[in-house]
Amino acid sequence: MYAGKLVLAQFTDHLPLSIFRQSVQRYSGNYKIKSFTCLDQLLCMTFAQLTYWEDLRDIETCLRANKSKLYNIGIHGGMSRNTLANANKVRDWRIYADFTQAFI
Repeated sequence: MYAGKLVLAQFTDHLPLSIFRQSVQRYSGNYKIKSFTCLDQLLCMTFAQLTYWEDLRDIETCLRANKSKLYNIGIHGGMSRNTLANANKVRDWRIYADFTQAFI
């Protein structure tokens, strides 16, 4: 059995997370956030894109099925459909736009 990193963890090693953290700081993305940070949201949505999940229910089901591996992926906060929906609704989209622009 392979004991190395998961594919998503290997993928996130190549992301410029310092630029992402600067964007989060610039737009106060983690202001009054206790557990589900902007990085957790980014990783959940990246996972959804890479696995072609479109529905929040599907994303939640798949991530909860692999709950023991979430920490290894880098998701440290609690993952639920309501939490992800609220994060997508409330957080400033410019955080992810700046990060994507720098990544491209």
